[in-house]
Amino acid sequence: MKKLIWIGCLSYFVIGLAHVVLGSILPVLLQHYDQNYSAGGQLIFSQFAGFLAGVLVSPLLNRRFGKRGGIIIATALLLTAEIAYAFLPPWEWMYVIAVAAGFGFGMIEAVIGTIIIGAVTEGTAIAMSRLEVLFGIGALVMPLIASPLIANGAWRLAFLIVAGFSLLSLILWGRGHFGNLQRILDERAPRKVSASAHSSQSSTQLPYKGKQWILLGIFILFFFLYVGTEMSLVNFMPAIFIAKLGMTESAAALTVTFFWLAMSTGRLFAGVIAEKISYRVYILSSCLLTLLLLALFPFTDNLLAAFIVIMLLGLFMSGIFSIALVFSSKMLPGAEESTPSIMIAAGGVGGALLPLFMGWSMDHLKVAQTAGLLAGFAAFLFLLSIAAWRFQSRQAVQRKSSSI
Repeated sequence: MKKLIWIGCLSYFVIGLAHVVLGSILPVLLQHYDQNYSAGGQLIFSQFAGFLAGVLVSPLLNRRFGKRGGIIIATALLLTAEIAYAFLPPWEWMYVIAVAAGFGFGMIEAVIGTIIIGAVTEGTAIAMSRLEVLFGIGALVMPLIASPLIANGAWRLAFLIVAGFSLLSLILWGRGHFGNLQRILDERAPRKVSASAHSSQSSTQLPYKGKQWILLGIFILFFFLYVGTEMSLVNFMPAIFIAKLGMTESAAALTVTFFWLAMSTGRLFAGVIAEKISYRVYILSSCLLTLLLLALFPFTDNLLAAFIVIMLLGLFMSGIFSIALVFSSKMLPGAEESTPSIMIAAGGVGGALLPLFMGWSMDHLKVAQTAGLLAGFAAFLFLLSIAAWRFQSRQAVQRKSSSI
């Protein structure tokens, strides 16, 4: 189990690098291709459209090649895409490469997350937050590397760094042995299934009943908004700081590093705190603090104050995704295999659509108005967290009354 978690952590580190590499160099990338921020939003949209496809197709590839085989395929695709990025092909081809890259890290995230939530029965939030720590470190390191590369005109090497770590991950997954979990990772679905068995399997693909569908909808909207908000923030944060505070491109890239530094620090403690105070209290308080900070951000005209807000945002947003993923799975018992993939897919849709909208707003609205949109997204997140809180409270009351 430990070996699986640590190789999974490496994969999440690679995903962190891949998630933010475009955002870290987006201003100079658009300048190289003579494109505007709307085109940048479309590029990020393409990457997260691929992410969504990777999440949705992962069950099919897992049944055909096994979970480890699916991870190997996805990692190889990500490796190929990052190398292709580095050659800076014609702009139209960048959209195709973005789809391939997104497909790769989307499938990796979905498969590993499902394995961990299903295999770890105690301290699930701690295990997931450990993976998210490595994701945050990857997202932190990439802008830190990108800044001097931009300053020296060698920013395309950022893609090759992601490719290098992807290659390392590919080798470890291909050559690794996982003891008792080996059979589960390599297990494939039977080639032939009887009609009755197929019918039974189809009927249990979405094992939600009654009011569980309402709760499922709440969490789908929650993940849509959260991932969309996070990806909008990290991909357009350098551009916002350039437009708002007049920073240089290389210095602005460091804003994402400070954000992910706080994210990684928060994730070291997020799982432990959530286990102690309950998942719903953690999520509700984190969403409230995120809303307050994003509402304050448009009014920060001082560079130091803006950096403090960004670091506090990273700290309080750090555990929302992983804890909400575990929380949704626990709130929907009997659907542990399907719920994580659905939530990650919902996040992929948000990660595709909201940055597309943010790119448009950067070109057509004032920068303070664009920052205000993020606060609007956070307000909806807070309302959804309240809805999930009340839903769980009603469930607890119903269970208590039925046991009397």
